[in-house]
Amino acid sequence: MNLITIPRQTIAKDDLVVIPRKEYETLLRFQTPMIKEVVMTKQQKSALQRARKNLAQGRYLSIHELKRKLEITS
Repeated sequence: MNLITIPRQTIAKDDLVVIPRKEYETLLRFQTPMIKEVVMTKQQKSALQRARKNLAQGRYLSIHELKRKLEITS
């Protein structure tokens, strides 16, 4: 059996995770690729700001209301 001494500073910072090697290798295989940042145009930025403002003011439709207004029956 191996004995490891872990400094208290590492444990106090909540920086330590211990998992079996096989589980770690499995996690590495299923690691998702980096998500690329989308660069928005000026129009898209202003549309997003308008949408956020409307949402904050409560001016939006629920899915149920939207379906009813569009007369969708599914």
